[in-house]
Amino acid sequence: MALMRSGWLWRQTSVLKRWKLNWCDLWVDGSLCFYKSDSRRELEHRVNLKLTCIDVRCGLECRGVTPPETNPQENVIVVQFKDSSALNLCANTEDESIAWKLTMLETRRNPAFIYNPYDDSYQAIPLNHYHTIYVTSGAGSGTHQVIVQRDPFDGVFDHLAMGLLAGMAAGAAMRSFLWAPVFFC
Repeated sequence: MALMRSGWLWRQTSVLKRWKLNWCDLWVDGSLCFYKSDSRRELEHRVNLKLTCIDVRCGLECRGVTPPETNPQENVIVVQFKDSSALNLCANTEDESIAWKLTMLETRRNPAFIYNPYDDSYQAIPLNHYHTIYVTSGAGSGTHQVIVQRDPFDGVFDHLAMGLLAGMAAGAAMRSFLWAPVFFC
């Protein structure tokens, strides 16, 4: 799957309301993953923005959130969820917080599309764990080409069933040919 954005963010814990520095990855399927370090070995928390996120705010839009000691209010990011809870984050700079906000909103709203030349139309791709998505730069400026690689085992059972049916038909034909000399003698 394609990685939309990654970097260090401060995350406020839900129980003690302390700020922890985590490495964050935002994937194209809307998963926001928090790790202890940039080696991505220990997953601490995962949030699916496509399913649970209502809105993302940053900077002075976030009233009532106290940032860590070294960061100003302009660096704060608040992710609002459907269950009326919120995830408080803090970036290192104001530009970085705006970039995170825009990337989260883009990931939450825009599905990936693929062009179907037979219908001359674009179709939305259901993002799940069975597709691999690569985003590459296109020919023009600002365009992107999305390449979707399907699961290699998709449709294996269809081919397996046809193979079994063909094997049974071949076996029945071979059995009838083996008994042919007995009937002609």
